[in-house]
Amino acid sequence: MIAVVDYGGGNLGSLIAALTRRGADFVVTGDPAAVASARAAILPGDGAFGATMAALRERGLDEALRASIDAGKPFLGICVGMQVLYERSDEFGDHAGLGAFAGVVRRFEHAPRVPHMGWNTLEVLRDHAFVRGLAPNAYAYFLHSYCAPVDDSTLAATEHGERFAAIAARDNVMATQFHPEKSQATGALLLDNFIGLCTC
Repeated sequence: MIAVVDYGGGNLGSLIAALTRRGADFVVTGDPAAVASARAAILPGDGAFGATMAALRERGLDEALRASIDAGKPFLGICVGMQVLYERSDEFGDHAGLGAFAGVVRRFEHAPRVPHMGWNTLEVLRDHAFVRGLAPNAYAYFLHSYCAPVDDSTLAATEHGERFAAIAARDNVMATQFHPEKSQATGALLLDNFIGLCTC
């Protein structure tokens, strides 16, 4: 069973529909115990980094997410759900994240427009089960104003005036800056890959 984390925000409707189409075994829950005990977890997100972390802390979900990650269970962060996996963000102040990935999430500095909204291609940088089968220059749908740096956790990068991490992974933790549930064939493949990792 995959726990889709409901912390009072996040883009749940389209994600639920996408997982249902993929035949995933999942439950939507805001119960920390259910998240910690699930076989895998997905953290969707929209909105601001600090507000998301505050909502997770208020519900005790931050520790449940850390427990799931530390237990080596498959974990997927989406959009702001990816960003809070980094150490910090400077969005509306200085905020600590979950620290699964090193680095600081910052506002675009050289983008032609902010927010970055629309379709962009992905440059896959290294192999990983999460991106297996992804076509070269596959398109994904983005909507964000802040981004993570390209580093050794980056699986795929994207350009929007500057280069940033579009997909990241370290050990059991995977994340997409874009919305796989809105990225048609690209998103379907990635969700299938993640679901497959949850059943191994």
